[in-house]
Amino acid sequence: MKKRLGIIVLFTLLFVGFIMNWGYSYRKGLEEGYISISKETPIAIIPSEKGVFERSEYALEYLNMPIDVAHQRTLATYYNNQAYPGAPPSIPHPLVKGERGMGGKACLQCHQNGGFTEQFNAYAPVTPHPEMINCRQCHVAQTEKTLFKETTFFKTLAASVGTNNALPGSPPVIPHQIQMRENCLSCHAGPAAPKEIRVTHPDRINCRQCHVPATNITSSSVFTRKNFTNDQ
Repeated sequence: MKKRLGIIVLFTLLFVGFIMNWGYSYRKGLEEGYISISKETPIAIIPSEKGVFERSEYALEYLNMPIDVAHQRTLATYYNNQAYPGAPPSIPHPLVKGERGMGGKACLQCHQNGGFTEQFNAYAPVTPHPEMINCRQCHVAQTEKTLFKETTFFKTLAASVGTNNALPGSPPVIPHQIQMRENCLSCHAGPAAPKEIRVTHPDRINCRQCHVPATNITSSSVFTRKNFTNDQ
């Protein structure tokens, strides 16, 4: 009798424990699923800086690499491969493996780490986002040099080199969006970088420490520090 009573008590305690645990889990699930309506001012999303350091291992190589004057790329060439400033560059050469060639089997063979290509007599630009292997999703083949028909599409002007400083003598601001272009050294260092925007200090690596996006800058006059005296 006592043994049977003990078993009943044990199962009763286990059942009560199960009910309490299930009730607690159910209430927590409701809390996690509930989205409160916030009236606070949303905070601007800070772009990720992870990509800035992805090519840091090549920084000293870029610093000590001699400049190949005969095969320098210019900003004019860079912008000529874009429908408008900021657009994904078009593909200015025949596709190596047909229409479906992409990613590590085609594009990244040359564009992941750059290097000189005898076929095109130029240095291959380094992609800032090698993890995006579906290259043809954004980059299209350049089959025509001109438009078939003029459009009224407004083209934004490219940033002028040397005039995008917040203040005289301050580091230039970043005139373009950072998304998909977090890897600064891929475009601003190495032999494939356009000579007008090639940096002289790739070894400093943490570009965002001094260069901030242009969207964070508001118009202001030249900053001057007022000299205070003991009488003031």
